[in-house]
Amino acid sequence: MIRIGEYQKHFGEVPSVVAVSPGRVNLIGEHIDYLDGFVMPIAIDRNLVIEAAPTEDGSFEIVPVQVGFGGPAKFGKDEIHRREAKEDRWMNYLLGVISGYREAGFEVPGFRAVIHADLPAGAGLSASAALETATALVIEALGDTKLGVVERALLCQRAEHEYAGVPCGIMDQLAVGAGKAGQALLLDCRDYSLRHFPLPEELAVLVTDTGVKHALADGEYRKRRENCESAMDLLGVDSLRGVSLETVEAGRSLLGETLFRRARHAVTEMERVTRFATALEAGDLNTLGRILREGHESLRDDYEVSCPELDCLVEAGYAFGSESGHIGTRMTGGGFGGSTISLVRREASAALQAHLVDSFAERFGTKPYAFITSAVDGASIHTVE
Repeated sequence: MIRIGEYQKHFGEVPSVVAVSPGRVNLIGEHIDYLDGFVMPIAIDRNLVIEAAPTEDGSFEIVPVQVGFGGPAKFGKDEIHRREAKEDRWMNYLLGVISGYREAGFEVPGFRAVIHADLPAGAGLSASAALETATALVIEALGDTKLGVVERALLCQRAEHEYAGVPCGIMDQLAVGAGKAGQALLLDCRDYSLRHFPLPEELAVLVTDTGVKHALADGEYRKRRENCESAMDLLGVDSLRGVSLETVEAGRSLLGETLFRRARHAVTEMERVTRFATALEAGDLNTLGRILREGHESLRDDYEVSCPELDCLVEAGYAFGSESGHIGTRMTGGGFGGSTISLVRREASAALQAHLVDSFAERFGTKPYAFITSAVDGASIHTVE
């Protein structure tokens, strides 16, 4: 349930617009959106909400309420620049979007806003892309501008690159913007074409947040991308898309072990997305489960972006067993913490949720936040009468 009313609590009046932006989980296709790959995310029913109204002097006032960002911020229309102080860096996602619209020649009216969410930040569920997209929708609504979903996603992606310092692919912003209820999104990250695949009605999606907060801007995410770019240079290709596993294996001595494993993850993950889409269309649940496990093992061993907490949840999922309704589990998102995603038969979802929480608590002494979710429509704007 999306709540509103936070703006009125803080400013004593109703907002002009409300932007509702979902998080996302990626079913398959991790760390290949920046390598021209295919990915298959869904938008989920956990949202970030911005309630906003224009200011008369063009200034900005932002009040985050329990969203895991930072404290309130005020800045003038001439103070749109990247923030370097650690406590202010969360603002770069918002500032980058404001700057992007300005650079594109669009009017960006000043506004004051309250941001709140039931989408946890730092959990690998794309809270950053949700914030960017919601900000973009507020700017468009207040400035009477309208971009297409792909154009908006590309602008938000540039904001993350240039202001937040995260060289992300396009998946998160497009998943947040182009999600469709009950369906997974097959996205071609080379040409941005989209295709939706209905999810089997008997399946539920279970997300389990380890509570380990990742920080993708700390350099490790960038290193993985640079590793793949170095591998491409050595292999003499301009993209790993279409490169066979045999080609990567033949270049193993040239690449060295680290670059070989990074490239092996990329080419096998691209192949896994194709297999996953085929299995999803056929309703082949056993194959879906195998692919999810293969994907996690590749992220753990070849890409080295997992962590003990994520691995614990994955192993607990498969220990629960297919005979009990478990289909598959893997880490989702950029890694280094964050969440796992599990596909499970709907009638077994509560039992699996309890099993994962208990297994994690037994090993690490804390209970992770787990919730059952579903695929929902993408971000939207609502005017307030």
